[in-house]
Amino acid sequence: MEIRKLMKKKDNNQNFKMIAKTFHGFEDVLADELLGLGAQKIEKGLRSVSFYGDKGFLYKSNLCLRTALKILKPIFDFRFKDLDDYYKKIYDFKWEDLIDIDSSFVINSVVFHSKVFNNSKYTSLKAKDAIVDRFRDKFKNRPNINSDNPDLKIEIHISRNYCTVSIDSSGESLHKRGYKKYNSHAPLNEVLAAGMVLMSGWDKKSDFLDPMCGTGTILIEAAMIARNIAPNLNRTFFAFEKWKDWDENLFELIEESALKKMIEFDYDLYGFDISNTMIKKAEKNIELSQVDVDIEVVAKDFLKSSKDDKDELFIMINPPYDKRISADVKILYKSIGDVLKNNYQFSNVWIITANLEAIKSIGLRASKKIKLFNAGLESRLLNYQIYPGTKKIKK
Repeated sequence: MEIRKLMKKKDNNQNFKMIAKTFHGFEDVLADELLGLGAQKIEKGLRSVSFYGDKGFLYKSNLCLRTALKILKPIFDFRFKDLDDYYKKIYDFKWEDLIDIDSSFVINSVVFHSKVFNNSKYTSLKAKDAIVDRFRDKFKNRPNINSDNPDLKIEIHISRNYCTVSIDSSGESLHKRGYKKYNSHAPLNEVLAAGMVLMSGWDKKSDFLDPMCGTGTILIEAAMIARNIAPNLNRTFFAFEKWKDWDENLFELIEESALKKMIEFDYDLYGFDISNTMIKKAEKNIELSQVDVDIEVVAKDFLKSSKDDKDELFIMINPPYDKRISADVKILYKSIGDVLKNNYQFSNVWIITANLEAIKSIGLRASKKIKLFNAGLESRLLNYQIYPGTKKIKK
């Protein structure tokens, strides 16, 4: 089968295929985000969603998607019979259209069920040899390899004898928004935080509390969602800025358009943490985020707190779930359940945890249980509706 040059398979308005990578469990949320932004031909995959758009939409998706980790642009794909065939197909692609001899590149590979390759590093090495050899044969010179700050990041995906070659338009993972300069020892990923808020269906018509807020990630992501602030406006760099077709004027138009779509938010966001150090870090991160929302964080023990009115309150909690101290965690979770039940009625509560055993100690019946992964740990996002009396009375 001949190489299909996906870069040239464009329709009349110059649309091309892109792939947004995400965490397990967020495929539906990401697809909804893409639909809202105006993407075309959206198809959900495993930890990814493919879609079509033009160059401006590539810029827009990097700026505006909350649950995407990377935006890849497939440039060609092919089937290969053996190592020589793989090398030749990589060699034959016109890499000079993407990089110059004085540029740099890096290759990352992922391999599944291949009889030719059993090592992703070797896959990358053979591709690198093919690209370098093409430049030497045609131009008597070659681009360099740069793992830290390359001009082009190439992604190779092999499944059996089928290879897809893409270029990474994002660079560093899109969870690195640019606002979180102060971290804890176990920071919550920004994409995970945003995805949980979106998945919860928070209608932005109630106050929002994170009673174990750490360095403020959930609160900042919730504030950006509430005000429709594009999550990556604070980023200083995207990989596509080093591409040959980089259009700075177009990017600035996309950026200005995103800024104009910000809306007002009339409720309060606030957080507690038992650690003064965490509160100081949260305050600094909130300031750096420039969300222009009044987010109040205070040093306070949630287990000794209460809600003093009957207004609806939205609560999202990321409690400790270290399995090495499981007995203490079970006591903590029981206390969380007791405080919610007794002191936080009229609340819509969401809890993320990787301690699946400790969940039982909460003592409340979850109305929803969603499987997610947090830093590689299988987790559950649980929803508890805290209201006095029965659900029938609440309705």
